[in-house]
Amino acid sequence: MIKIIIADDHRIVLDGLSSLIKATNEIEIVGLANNGQEILDLLHDREVDIVVSDIEMPIMNGVEATKLIKRQFPHVKMLILTMYSSIGFIRKVLEIGAQGYILKNKGKEELIDAIKTINDGDEYFGREIEKTLRQSLKKDNIFDVVKLTKREIDVLKLIANGDTTPIISEKLFIAHSTVETHRRNLIEKTGVQNSKGLVKYAFKNGYTLE
Repeated sequence: MIKIIIADDHRIVLDGLSSLIKATNEIEIVGLANNGQEILDLLHDREVDIVVSDIEMPIMNGVEATKLIKRQFPHVKMLILTMYSSIGFIRKVLEIGAQGYILKNKGKEELIDAIKTINDGDEYFGREIEKTLRQSLKKDNIFDVVKLTKREIDVLKLIANGDTTPIISEKLFIAHSTVETHRRNLIEKTGVQNSKGLVKYAFKNGYTLE
């Protein structure tokens, strides 16, 4: 029996995935989590083979959770189940040790197949993910075309982390007005509408805290 934890910050997603997986006889759900911290808490007292996790979650996102899981529980395998299909984001997740990556818009068969494949010791990427990875090999610049300065990237990562202007100012030792200038420049460069758009942009392109 393959023992898994499912993590997502939307209850309806957890319920839906649970129903799909419970219909199989080879996989057992041993825990449900709403964020990365809850995943770690569960791993401390349960036998787990695979964590199926979303990325964009509160308190601790899937990227941060994956890093800690691979460090503290190296035997546990990670399957990322998300909406994001951009190459920057895919590479970011693979670099930190995830064994699989599939999109939420796929069916039950792919999810079950991914879990079984990863449990057998192989990696699993959905067809769209494999296509994106192949296309990226043909390009020199696989990350976003937008060119950001090092300081803009620092600010963007902290925005994605949920930090406010005063907190960013304190962490980077720059004035509040400078933070706001960087924020405006980032919005203009990336073409998003607001700070919420910057958060989504950061996740899609792999700009999250190490």
